[in-house]
Amino acid sequence: MALAAALLVTAAAAAQDVPGRGARLSLPALRVEPDPAGGRIVDAAGREVLLRGVNVNALAEYWPYGGFPTVFPFEATDADRIAAIGWNVVRLLVSWSRVEPEAGRYHEAYLRQVERAVKLLARHGIYTLIDFHQDAWGPSLAARPFEACTPPAEPAFGWDGAPAWATLDGGAARCFTLLRELNPAVQAAFAAFFGDAPGPGGIGVRTRYARMLGHVARRFATRRTVAGYDVMNEPNALTAGQVVALSGLYADAVREIRSGEASIRRGFPHLVVFEPSIAWSDFGAGNPPPFPHDGQVGFGPHIYRGGLTGGPIPREDFDRARADAATHGGAPVLVGEWGSDPGRAADPADVYFRQHQAWQDEYRFSATLWTWRESCGDPHKAGDVRAGRVPRVWGEFEVDCTTNTVTGPRQPLVDQLTRGWVRAAPGRLGAMRWDPAAGVLTAGGRGAAKNAELVAYWPARLHGTPRLEGVGLRRLRTRPAWGGLSVLARATGGDWTLRVAPAGGAGSPDPVFVE
Repeated sequence: MALAAALLVTAAAAAQDVPGRGARLSLPALRVEPDPAGGRIVDAAGREVLLRGVNVNALAEYWPYGGFPTVFPFEATDADRIAAIGWNVVRLLVSWSRVEPEAGRYHEAYLRQVERAVKLLARHGIYTLIDFHQDAWGPSLAARPFEACTPPAEPAFGWDGAPAWATLDGGAARCFTLLRELNPAVQAAFAAFFGDAPGPGGIGVRTRYARMLGHVARRFATRRTVAGYDVMNEPNALTAGQVVALSGLYADAVREIRSGEASIRRGFPHLVVFEPSIAWSDFGAGNPPPFPHDGQVGFGPHIYRGGLTGGPIPREDFDRARADAATHGGAPVLVGEWGSDPGRAADPADVYFRQHQAWQDEYRFSATLWTWRESCGDPHKAGDVRAGRVPRVWGEFEVDCTTNTVTGPRQPLVDQLTRGWVRAAPGRLGAMRWDPAAGVLTAGGRGAAKNAELVAYWPARLHGTPRLEGVGLRRLRTRPAWGGLSVLARATGGDWTLRVAPAGGAGSPDPVFVE
């Protein structure tokens, strides 16, 4: 322990000498170990890996509703700040409309932008989950000039996702009342998609989509730092037949992605994340029936209840996520989106952000927050403008929506998201708990291979130099990381526990291993 303390002093000094920077962490290739009791993501060393991070929309193509850009660019300083929160994954939004702007022709310059973002994140020890994003089908379904909508219906906004050539809405009205997903044109376009209606060249639009996924997978087939692919964001499978068709889409997606990976020398299977219907979060409906896959898949629900309404988070949503994942062979859960009004973090009595993360820890779910930075020109803000309000954006940054100027980080939110946690656990992670008030991280696991390395993140910016204690672990030490310290240890084999607390702090009890 005396040696560990000396190493802590050295590591803390090094972190101060290089503000905001840190030693590069390796990112081994990931795979899935299915388990009906809770599937796991593991790396090449057999360590359980949790993916925690944020959504980045900088490369998405949104419908432009006003004079401001729809997104902010993603730059090196963004990767610095994401790493400094301690995160290790970005769910990177990409748009079908930009990958395949013409049927059968892929935009390689756009995919090079995606590749540059993947490389930038990797240099910061951050995996990329490539998310094929859509909201209300695509940007081309905005109401036409002088669209005739019967009140209370209003002319619809456009959103993001599909290219115009794949939008087979049959001339349906582009109007909405309560939800953008109920826009008749959106429903018609999704019905054509799920039915694989023929598009250009007589090829079905769903077939085209799956081939597009395979093309992207081919490009990143050897990239260990690409965690995997989220097949489709919040699919509008609103009927029983469409939910069944959703399973067909996922079967096609797995087949095409695996074919693309296998076509490249040293390509390997990446995680394929599939989502339930958009109705899942609010209504608990839309878990697709089982579909053929190779076990290397993850279940990607969005757990928003309590976030969008400003209320408490129903614990049952976490139970339901695990139960639904079990129906697909015990896939691990990766919560693709969660979040709420960032102003809630400034209220000491509001526990939303702390509670959601605590349950992520308890259930050992991976998760990515919505969102990193939002522009006032994003169509999510168009409703405010139509109602005569100055928009207030989500994300980790305040933005003046009279000028679309970023005015600075939302520090209370950033502080609640910056926390101690185990990134890679030797063997099976059994329990993990972060006490934000005391600044104490406790964790435990079993089945560790001898000399397997544990990697945790310690928020030194908030809690200073840590004291390290471990059972079944040796060589406890730290090294500089963006915004904090990496806590490292080697397993002696079998069961282990870890406790990291501020030097001189009282701390919390040791974790109890959860079978």
